[in-house]
Amino acid sequence: MRRAAKRILWVDDEIDLLRPHLLFLRQRGYQVDGITNGDDALALLRGHAYDLILLDEHMPGRRGLEVLQLIQRDDPHARVVMVTKSEEDRTLTEAIGRQVEDYLVKPTSPRQVLSVVTRILEGSSIRQQRAAQDFATQWPALARMREQAASARDFARLHLELVDWHLRLESAGESGLLGTVESLQEDLRHDFGRWITVSYPQWVRGQGMRPELSVDVVERRLLPLLGKDPVFFVVLDCMRLDQWRAIAPLLGELFDVHEGYHYSILPTATPYARNAIFSGLFPDEIARARPEWWDASDDEGSLNAHEEEMLREQLRRLTGKDVPVHYEKVFSDMKSEQVRARVRAAAQRRGAVIAMVFNFVDLMTHGRSESPILMEVAKDEAALRQLTRSWFERSTAFSVLREAAAEGYRVVFTTDHGSIHCRRPATVYARRGASANLRYKFGGNLRARDPGSAFVTTRAADLRLPGARAAMTYLIALDDYFFVYPTKLREYQRRYRNSFLHGGISPEEMIVPVAVLRPRPR
Repeated sequence: MRRAAKRILWVDDEIDLLRPHLLFLRQRGYQVDGITNGDDALALLRGHAYDLILLDEHMPGRRGLEVLQLIQRDDPHARVVMVTKSEEDRTLTEAIGRQVEDYLVKPTSPRQVLSVVTRILEGSSIRQQRAAQDFATQWPALARMREQAASARDFARLHLELVDWHLRLESAGESGLLGTVESLQEDLRHDFGRWITVSYPQWVRGQGMRPELSVDVVERRLLPLLGKDPVFFVVLDCMRLDQWRAIAPLLGELFDVHEGYHYSILPTATPYARNAIFSGLFPDEIARARPEWWDASDDEGSLNAHEEEMLREQLRRLTGKDVPVHYEKVFSDMKSEQVRARVRAAAQRRGAVIAMVFNFVDLMTHGRSESPILMEVAKDEAALRQLTRSWFERSTAFSVLREAAAEGYRVVFTTDHGSIHCRRPATVYARRGASANLRYKFGGNLRARDPGSAFVTTRAADLRLPGARAAMTYLIALDDYFFVYPTKLREYQRRYRNSFLHGGISPEEMIVPVAVLRPRPR
C-alpha cells in the first residue's frame, strides 16, 4: 500500500518567487500548498491538516511570530519552521523560545529546505532504517564476541555494546530487532554466570588478573584526583548501566565525562558492595580489622552505618595522612537546601573529599516489589530508565553536581551495584534462620532444586565473607532467577516475579559504571 504524501503549507508574501522550491519539494513526493499571508493561512489551517508549516516572519499584515502564536494556540502540536530575512539575535531567540522545529534565513536553496523538511518529517523513519541496517551489519560480530568471550574485559565490552544497541534500537522505534538483542543478552547472561562461578573465587584469592572491583574504585578513580581543590565522590545506589546512559547526557552538558566500569563484588547488594567501595576492603577484612563495623545481621541499616569512617581510614591508608572528608547520605530531596548548604560549606576546606550517597534508585527498586502502583509505573527497563532520569533532573544530586561544575570541581560518579529484571522463580530448601534475600541466601544445609539456578559454595573464602559456623552454605542466584521456598511458592511467585532485584550474578548487577567528570570551561 502506497504511503500518503506528507502535506506542507508554505506561508510567504513572495510565494511566487519560491515556485522552484515548491516544485523541488513536490518532485520529492511532498504535497505543498503556497499561500501569501497569515490570515488566509489561519483560515486554511482550520479546515485542513498539514504535517509541516513553513512560515515567513516578515509579511504584510500579521507578522510571522504573531501567526505562529495563533497557530500554536489552536494546535499546540503543530510543527513550524520559521523562514526570514532577519539574522537578528532577538528574532532568532524569540522563534526558538516559541519552540519552532527549525529556523531558516533567506535566501535559501531548494536543497537546504529539503534537508530541513526531510529531517523533521522523515527523520524518525530514516533513523529507524539506519539503526536496523547498522545492527544487521554488526550482528555477526556481536555473536562472535559472545562465543569468544573469556575475560572480564570481553564480557564487559559485550555487555556495554548490547546495552547501547538496545537503547539505540528502542530510540529509533525499531522494536522488531529488540527481541534479537534481548536473546543475545540472555545468552550472555547465562555464559557470564558460568564464567563468574569459576573466575570470581580466583579473583578474590589474588589468583590471575582480576578486573577493577568495588574495593579498587577509591584507589584507582578518586585517589589520582586528590589535591588542593575539593573532589566530589558521588555514589548513586543500585544504578544499572542503562540507567546511567539515561542520565549521562544531562551531566554531559556540564562536564567532560570519562566513562569506565567496575565489577561489583558478590553478593551484589549494598551491605557488601558499598562497604567495599568505601573501605577498599572485602567483607572478611572489615570483620577482622574492625569487628565493631560488622555484624551477622545482613541488614543495610547496621552494616552500612560506618561508611564515613571507612572512607577516612582508606584515604589515610592510601595517602599516609588525614584527608578532610564530608559525608552525606541522602534518602529524600525534602531537605535539599540544607544538604546543598552543608556541601557548599564543606567545599571551602582545602583538599576536601565530599562523599555523597543517594538512595532513591535503590528505594524505588525495593519499593516497586511492594507497591502495585510503582510496579505499573516502572513495569520494565525502559520505564525504569525514564523514571530514573525524571527523578535525577529534579534531584538534590543533580543540583549539587551543577554547583560543583560551576565551581570547577571534579567528580567521581559511580554506583555500588545494579539490578536484574527477575522472571524465573528457583525453589530452595533451607533450615530456619537462613537469610531472607531473594537473590542470595546464607544458611545451614541450603539446597537449590535446580542446580543451574545458583552458584553454590560452602567456603566463605570463595566470596571473601567472614567465617561462619560449620555447615553454612552460600547460594548466589544466576541469570534472572529469584529464590522462593516451597512452602510459600505461589505467594512469592505472585509477589516478586518481574521485580528488579539485586544480590546475584548477572552483567546487569555486576558490570556497573564509574565516571570521572571534569567541568567544561565556562
